[in-house]
Amino acid sequence: MRQILFVFFLMASFVLGAQTYEVGVFAGGANTIGDVGRTNYILPSDIAFGGIFKWNKSKRYAWRGSLMYGKFTADDNEASSTARQQRGYVVDNSVLEASAGLELNFVEYNLHQLGPAFTPYMYTGLTYFRYDYNYFNGGGVLQDISQKDGALAIPMTVGFKYRINQFLIFGAEIGARYTFTDNLDASNPEGSNFEEFRFGNIFSDDWYVFSGLTLTYTFGRKLCCDSFE
Repeated sequence: MRQILFVFFLMASFVLGAQTYEVGVFAGGANTIGDVGRTNYILPSDIAFGGIFKWNKSKRYAWRGSLMYGKFTADDNEASSTARQQRGYVVDNSVLEASAGLELNFVEYNLHQLGPAFTPYMYTGLTYFRYDYNYFNGGGVLQDISQKDGALAIPMTVGFKYRINQFLIFGAEIGARYTFTDNLDASNPEGSNFEEFRFGNIFSDDWYVFSGLTLTYTFGRKLCCDSFE
């Protein structure tokens, strides 16, 4: 946790000398898609929140870094599948992620012009996250072993942003993360000792999704010959 916070604030200090940058917050909900519970891609089951930094390099793109936390519940009783309803598994988990990548604007977005500015955008990059490592025993009881594990994910985010005034930017986004683990839902624990406890599609990794609103504060002067010209 301390190492992730250190990297996050190091990124913030790096962009202090940039042309125009933003710092702000994200708030919304989280859900997962795996072998337990619902398979809806956008249906938050618990909260998600975090912080965002952006370094606007031009009207078309910005470098972005974020630190976010989310909780979710996968409940077979709420699934549309009859087989999952009869099984009745329930698992709670949480993720703490650090992400960095590129945000692309669909139209030119000039933070230095007068008046409002609006654009849809997409974001992708690389994410590292920590999550609770659990498994179900032979009787279908979730075993909480109080252990954390880490994995990489590819974020695929779409949203829009609207500049309210000279300093504040409002946005909304939906970000799916394709993870490189199949155990967010405790369905595929690793190791030879856990082979009998695996179930579901072991060849398909899990997803999790953050959906919510952003509010950022922008500052930093325009340089005389920067890429916003």
